[in-house]
Amino acid sequence: MARIAYQGEPGANSDIVCRRHYPDAEPVPCASFEDVFAAVTSGDCDLAMIPIDNSIAGRVADIHHFLPDSGLHIVAEHFLRIQFHLMAVPGASLDTIRTVHSHVHALGQCRKVIRELGLTPIISGDTAGAAREVAEAADPTQAAIAPPLAADVYGLEILRPDVEDEDHNTTRFVLLSPEFVAAPADQGPVVTSFVFNVRNLPSALYKALGGFATNGINMTKLESYMVGGEFAATQFLAEVDGHPDDPSLKRALEELAFFTTDIKVLGVYPADPFRSQVQG
Repeated sequence: MARIAYQGEPGANSDIVCRRHYPDAEPVPCASFEDVFAAVTSGDCDLAMIPIDNSIAGRVADIHHFLPDSGLHIVAEHFLRIQFHLMAVPGASLDTIRTVHSHVHALGQCRKVIRELGLTPIISGDTAGAAREVAEAADPTQAAIAPPLAADVYGLEILRPDVEDEDHNTTRFVLLSPEFVAAPADQGPVVTSFVFNVRNLPSALYKALGGFATNGINMTKLESYMVGGEFAATQFLAEVDGHPDDPSLKRALEELAFFTTDIKVLGVYPADPFRSQVQG
């Protein structure tokens, strides 16, 4: 049985993604992202499930810095519509609760219900951990905002479902493997992720990206990073629609190489069907 490492406690959103898309695998909770990467590189786990972007909060901090030097490769992506439920111990009600525990981002994404009920927010390390803390406290004045699975895992009752402020709250997860496994070029839409450093030349980035425009390549992500303690952003992470074996993308990558010092392909993987729904 494959073991998939994820950051968080049982019942977290990453746990939900693992169970939903890889029901025959064993989800393995880890305390931190560093522990997730270490679990795979050490061989303790076979794969890692990592959140990389959120439609409200943007990119997940630190992940893009870990990826290039992790030795791991993206082999799949999955989008999860984030649902947060307000939950508490059996016997509690909307009238008894006074505090609400959750991750800082979840609290920020559920401001309306917190304000409506007059609750005092208390920051926890993660959403599933907040549910566990509330269950262990067995205090009817405490509630948690957490994914639906957490209520089942920790024996809590849902006082109000779907308390997130926005109904488009979606997180993109990537499955990481120590092996580079490229998706076939002729079996549906493919995403290619890569990082590169631009040469220290005038208009280098403009020239480097020109090949994607002239070859009709759709670039869905471009993010810059400071490297080596310098404030000049010289490293970029990019994602494009297409396979490196496609003639147009192959030409674009060849042009990119002329203006960059290093290109590292992080993954060539099937596009999640969610992409076509959004783009359509």
